[in-house]
Amino acid sequence: MGEKAPMTDPSLDVRRKRLLHRARYRGFKEADILVGGFAETALASMSAAELDAFEEILAANDHDIYIWVTGNAEPPAQIDAGLIARMRAFDAAAKARGG
Repeated sequence: MGEKAPMTDPSLDVRRKRLLHRARYRGFKEADILVGGFAETALASMSAAELDAFEEILAANDHDIYIWVTGNAEPPAQIDAGLIARMRAFDAAAKARGG
């Protein structure tokens, strides 16, 4: 018999789809690219706790997210600094080039 594919939690899958949509359509083009590009590659492997942290980031103002991710300001204490660091490390330009 072949191996079974790992089961996924349908409620997490729905949540990931919603978060991806919110990440892609921020209303500020640069944030759309940075946050949406990161979400496309990272959401599938995020735990429920990481999804909570990402959702909290998405609740912030677009311009605040942009300056945190570009390293022009540090996020407030309630924002997951580790997740912001992962977003900083994401190379949106490479993604746009197809890399």
